[in-house]
Amino acid sequence: MKAVFISYNQALTDPVQEILDTLGVRGFTKWELTMGRGTFDGEPHYGTHAWPSMNSSILTIVEDEKVTPLLDALRKLDAQTKMQGSRAFVWNVEQVM
Repeated sequence: MKAVFISYNQALTDPVQEILDTLGVRGFTKWELTMGRGTFDGEPHYGTHAWPSMNSSILTIVEDEKVTPLLDALRKLDAQTKMQGSRAFVWNVEQVM
């Protein structure tokens, strides 16, 4: 099992949800409002008057075989919406209760 943390501009909520639904990723935890800025470029998402955009973030635990299709779909979305800024990180999951 793997943990996948996805952070994305709120404007991408529907496409991200569609990716999860299409790939059969049912369980997740979502944070509606998260702040951040890109590692290399892009505008910060701070929810302020100067930087009004905000991010949302999702943490999902998936079977190993779902990781590559999930990351591929997220990369494709990011390539189509480069200035919106999306990131995904994957960790090993040792145990699930």
